[in-house]
Amino acid sequence: MTKEEFMEAAGKRYERLHALNDGRDFYDYEKEFIKIWEDLGREVFEKNINTVSEDRRKKKLAVATGK
Repeated sequence: MTKEEFMEAAGKRYERLHALNDGRDFYDYEKEFIKIWEDLGREVFEKNINTVSEDRRKKKLAVATGK
């Protein structure tokens, strides 16, 4: 994943993050904040490992060079 791809992925979630400041209680804020960041983390993780192995036990990393 390149820096540009990461910034694009994070940028897609900016409005959702910014909308959290609408005065909700802290519990709702934290719950939605965690969802947004877990979603971003999942996307970054999946792009960084490229392809997921068919064998769930296999943990070799297919490293992408970003080129």
